Amino acid sequence: MSDHIERTLILFKPDAVQRGVVGEILTRFERVGLKIIGTKMIAPDKEHYYRHYEEIGQVITRRGEETFNNVLDMMNQGPVIAMVLEGVEAVALVRKLVGSTEPKSSAPGTIRGDFSHMSYGYGDAKSKGIPNLIHASGDLDDAKKEIPHWFSDEELYDYSVLHEKFTR
Repeated sequence: MSDHIERTLILFKPDAVQRGVVGEILTRFERVGLKIIGTKMIAPDKEHYYRHYEEIGQVITRRGEETFNNVLDMMNQGPVIAMVLEGVEAVALVRKLVGSTEPKSSAPGTIRGDFSHMSYGYGDAKSKGIPNLIHASGDLDDAKKEIPHWFSDEELYDYSVLHEKFTR
């Protein structure tokens, strides 16, 4: 990959899958020129989520065991769709499109701002995870750890799309 061409992980969480909004959200990523290089639907076990949310994301370290358990309960409500997207500065671009982690704080026009609304306060008061539709790698270092956790090299594809003639 050339400089500035990055890969990032996204997870369509159970609330996105169950609400039937995966296609509408995915369209936003494709419209800006991001390329899908890997995708699969899976229902990970607790160990897989522990590695993702604590060993890589440090949810317990930053927010506590209760928050981790709330996230785990929410993520176990159904399968997720995992994808790897590739494009120019893909990590920051996806984060911008997704919006703030807390749906209430997400600006209109972002995925979370348009499709979700819950606050941390509500989730904490109800002892439940926040249905915020999607996980997106927080930064390039996280993406480089998350992608091999969710995908083998054989599950990632290299191919050309028409718009790449404008970026390569």
